[in-house]
Amino acid sequence: MKIVVAYKWASNPQDAAVGADGAVDWNRAKPGISEYDPVAAELARRLADATGSEVIGVTVGAKRIDTPLARKAALSRGIDRAVIVADDALDGAGTTELAAVLAAAVRHIGDVDVVITGDSSVDVGGKMVPTVLAGQLGWPAIAEVTSVSGDAGSIQVVRAVAGGTQTLAVSGPVVLAASTDAAVPRVPGMKDILSAGKKPVEVLDLAALEVPASASTVAVTGTARPDLPARKGIIINTSDPAAAAAELVAALRGAGVL
Repeated sequence: MKIVVAYKWASNPQDAAVGADGAVDWNRAKPGISEYDPVAAELARRLADATGSEVIGVTVGAKRIDTPLARKAALSRGIDRAVIVADDALDGAGTTELAAVLAAAVRHIGDVDVVITGDSSVDVGGKMVPTVLAGQLGWPAIAEVTSVSGDAGSIQVVRAVAGGTQTLAVSGPVVLAASTDAAVPRVPGMKDILSAGKKPVEVLDLAALEVPASASTVAVTGTARPDLPARKGIIINTSDPAAAAAELVAALRGAGVL
């Protein structure tokens, strides 16, 4: 069995600054493995260990995603080797474009049985890449996956549904999107980080995959803070405790709290 885990090297929004007009400044945001992708890597590693398989990490983006730090961050999490598609033509690429390149990378690897992704990316959070990727490959997609196991003939998947879980048997290649709590990701130790630097890495560009560069047809035209209702401040004189208590109760009733 050949297992691919798709991960994203993304800026952490916790470090981003939001202006009064809602504009987001990413200049100080530190890049890292997208928040939920280590969960996908952990599921992939467990499946690989149970079936004697290989885990291949795949990431796509602009050339800045390929750094020694980014490589070690991914390869120290149970990934055996990595395929990195780094091309500045992908800078600012949308979901459809990134999924198309991921699909091309999966086809380049060849004979892939399962692709596991995180629930969503930390910077965009659209939850669309798994299904668009599956559509590009012509494979089924299963979301909210909580566990996965397999043997020579099929893959058994458990996913969360309203009110419980559902168990599925998959006999062909499939794209799985892990739920956020599907597994507790391993914390890489010094040995993992050092060995990560020795693992194979293949770096490709769009030309190598024969994927034409295409501009996204969807553009962000603006961002804004959510509209919050104006707060009504009430100051209660506490010199008379009984009167203050009565005024407080009246105010709470007027606000619909009581």
